[in-house]
Amino acid sequence: MTRMAMTLEKIDKIYVAGHRGLVGSAIWNNLKQRGYTNLVGRSHSELDLTDQQAVKRFFDEEQPKGVVLAAAFVGGIMANSLYRADFIMQNMLIQCNVIGEAYRHGVKKLLFLGSTCIYPKNAPQPMTEDQLLTSPLEYSNEEYAIAKIAGLKMCESYNLQYGTNYIAVMPTNLYGPNDNFHLENSHVMPAMMRKVYLAKLIHDGDWKAIRKDIDTRPVEGVDGSASEAIILDVLAKYGIHDNRVVLWGTGTPLREFLWSEDMADASVHVLLNVDFSDVIGIEKYSSVHYGTKADGTVDRNHSEGRGGAIPSLGEIRNCHINVGTGKELTIRELAELVVKAVGFKGQLEFDATKPDGTPRKLIDVTKLHRLGWTHKVEIEEGVEKLFQWYQSTLA
Repeated sequence: MTRMAMTLEKIDKIYVAGHRGLVGSAIWNNLKQRGYTNLVGRSHSELDLTDQQAVKRFFDEEQPKGVVLAAAFVGGIMANSLYRADFIMQNMLIQCNVIGEAYRHGVKKLLFLGSTCIYPKNAPQPMTEDQLLTSPLEYSNEEYAIAKIAGLKMCESYNLQYGTNYIAVMPTNLYGPNDNFHLENSHVMPAMMRKVYLAKLIHDGDWKAIRKDIDTRPVEGVDGSASEAIILDVLAKYGIHDNRVVLWGTGTPLREFLWSEDMADASVHVLLNVDFSDVIGIEKYSSVHYGTKADGTVDRNHSEGRGGAIPSLGEIRNCHINVGTGKELTIRELAELVVKAVGFKGQLEFDATKPDGTPRKLIDVTKLHRLGWTHKVEIEEGVEKLFQWYQSTLA
């Protein structure tokens, strides 16, 4: 059987779910730069992706040919610990609704974005795609990881049962424009950067800048109109003091970081150039090979050559793609880069009574490189670029 590539044309409508988020906004811009201008997006207030009927109505009306599922319920260690039920339920609902409607509406290509937290806590380093489900997960973000594993398995299973072309990419820790700097639920780098910046401002006595920062991103409902005492009190809860910052953990865990615009470029490269057959390395696998009914019409419930129907293909699993740099640094080293970018001269402390999370989380990007993409922005440059962007939001 001749393999039929599922190409997205520049006139095809592409739905970017989560188009205002860190990665979604970068993917949107990357697609536009490549000439894909028929893009559609909806904010959370316009479309609640956990509402099955609302998602169905959206797909009925828009009929997209491509889908990028970058929307998710996300947060750092604190948020994952506090909102465990939300992390698994919200993400599962989003994934089931979007992937299900994409199939029912005959979407050509779907790209699902997960996270490298899907891998076991003590997985051998660097982590290859084959490490999935080989041992227990990190407890602090187990619910989010399980949801993302379910998402990549949905893509894999739809491909094998129905001959769809849904690809799952698992990015490492991301940072960049439109990052989340809200202290209650931000990831490690933006949280660290904001803490260091505010501690510097407190020491400098720059209350105009402090109030602007708090007004832009209130902390526990406290905004720039509050008294100095109230602002200092709420910031202290997050380790922000006069010329002193306290960060969670020991500073020893190793982490890999990828600039969000690099992630977007990798995502669009995969969306436009990579088919399921490329990922599993089987050229004879066709991503569009539905069976036919007796009356000659397409039978979407059966696909010729699907994995389950061809024993010679063996077990097909771990079809997702790691996306990262293949490089790592300690949290303490990251903090030093942030301190340098901010121009902070104060004291940096680590609270070892707080959790570190996974000790090390470096991914193997061999598959990604084989599929034709490598990163461009190194961490030293990226930290500087992120602080410049953050300052631009306070201008």
